[in-house]
Amino acid sequence: MATTGDFRVGMFIRYNGEIHRIDEYIHRTPGNLRAFVQAKLRNVKNGRITEVRFRSGEEVEEVRVEQKEFQYLFFDGASYQFMDKETYEQIPVDEKILGDGVKYIKEGETVILNMVGSEIVGAELPYNVELKVIETVPGVKGDTATGATKPATVETGATVQVPLFINEGDIIRVDTRTGKYVERVNP
Repeated sequence: MATTGDFRVGMFIRYNGEIHRIDEYIHRTPGNLRAFVQAKLRNVKNGRITEVRFRSGEEVEEVRVEQKEFQYLFFDGASYQFMDKETYEQIPVDEKILGDGVKYIKEGETVILNMVGSEIVGAELPYNVELKVIETVPGVKGDTATGATKPATVETGATVQVPLFINEGDIIRVDTRTGKYVERVNP
């Protein structure tokens, strides 16, 4: 058992019989009232966020999570298929667990999956990925206003806003957490 003093972002706990991940927490001590911990918990099954108040020092059940490296294989229309790098076993993973950043992951990328037993409860995607621009409108000379962007389709099929100097065939670095352009990669 852990107490609220052991809370940290990314910790997994069992709350109301289901596994939750702590996204945020803050210890509050209002004037003449007792201290408490306000936490935002994300249900790993359905992705719902719940705000919960715990008494300071209250015990909660911490869930031990194993992290394993998997290789992304393909999307079969219903789920994303991953292969365990040690046993070569293939497993399907739901998009809710992977989050929005999965649309920037290309085949062969390594992803760390968080598991409780054989159940997948979370995923850590690489922060930055390098993707080739396959379609974008050409930048017109003279269109050099500060911060001007245009849409570009990358090899995974996702659309990213890029600066005007990016052309088809360029390789760019994209942040999977925000979906934003980071920089152009020199070949």
